[in-house]
Amino acid sequence: MASGTMERMTMADGAEVGVYHVHPAGERRGGLVLVQEIFGITDHIRDVADDYAAEGYEVLAPALFDREHPGFEADYTGADLDRAIELSRTLHPIELSLSDVQTCVDALRDKGPVFVIGYCYGGSIAWLAAARLQGIAAASAYYGRLVPDSGEAPKVPTIAHFGRYDHGIPVAGVERLIASRPANATIYLYDAGHGFNSDRRKDYHEPSADLARQRTLELFRANGG
Repeated sequence: MASGTMERMTMADGAEVGVYHVHPAGERRGGLVLVQEIFGITDHIRDVADDYAAEGYEVLAPALFDREHPGFEADYTGADLDRAIELSRTLHPIELSLSDVQTCVDALRDKGPVFVIGYCYGGSIAWLAAARLQGIAAASAYYGRLVPDSGEAPKVPTIAHFGRYDHGIPVAGVERLIASRPANATIYLYDAGHGFNSDRRKDYHEPSADLARQRTLELFRANGG
């Protein structure tokens, strides 16, 4: 499996932010901006980035909370969880995350198609990026809390993945989103809870994780990757 390094990247506001960068293994299929969970650039996020690099993607995963809490990397419980929620919901503006994603997209777009994938907090950012940003070929958004009620539709082909038993994202809202048939988007419901893609979490559901990954790769390959 490919293995990346943490690098510094200057963002649009002049801030220097850490970015986990992995070069593709073998033939390059495209670029991929991977947007973190609220817990930072954890070993899980690095492993996911490495996995997509092994599929042929050059991956950039920005440490979105570096301005407020440099090097933030949290556990899933206790004070770490409280701090992650504070950073994502109070201290760090969503617009800044979108700006950083745009900077990463711009860094990759001269080399071929660029895709966006995000998990949890990053799932919301990936969906909004597909609706607002430039230079994205397609996006895959995992269990983004803001997605069902965002009122925004992607401008590029996008898939969104939700767990039917996610206690933080009511399934009724996901079903309303499905019924609204948002432009350019396909919404998938899995028999799983929140965070089902992460084998570090209690709600990990391997069949759902495997299927969502397969759908993501199919989406990317259907759109130039």
